[in-house]
Amino acid sequence: MAGITLDDLDLRILNVLQADSSLSNLELSRRVHASAPTCLRRVRALREAGVIARQIAIIDPSTLGPTLRAVVEVSLDRQTAEDYDAFESYICAEPAVTQCYRVSPGPDFVIIAEVRDMAEYDELARRLFKSSANIRNVRTFFSTRCAKFEANARIRPNVSR
Repeated sequence: MAGITLDDLDLRILNVLQADSSLSNLELSRRVHASAPTCLRRVRALREAGVIARQIAIIDPSTLGPTLRAVVEVSLDRQTAEDYDAFESYICAEPAVTQCYRVSPGPDFVIIAEVRDMAEYDELARRLFKSSANIRNVRTFFSTRCAKFEANARIRPNVSR
């Protein structure tokens, strides 16, 4: 992925695809003002270069029944590179964890987990946090409302990779 330069057309394609990746190539070409074959080649090249990592469907959790979103701050006792990597692998293997960030300053990790209810969160917390010997502190916040959720990266002109 190093050494890739995104031009204006690449950026337009990426912005449109982030808003709706289900568009046909013909509709994409119409929206970015380029020919369909050019769009097809560009999208293929962006995928091969790793700029487009994957395409996903974003599901409205409220349509699936009650959901409790937990925002969890975790601080580790030992903070070596190996300890960070081990904890990250451990947490990311959990299906209820939808996001995991290493952060600084403050806690070492911020984790987003989605569960059905408080009982399920309690079981998750006991399983993930109480059994690990390297966790110093866990602090959890529960989302009462999501004012904004975007999976889109901020794409700016003149970006070189």
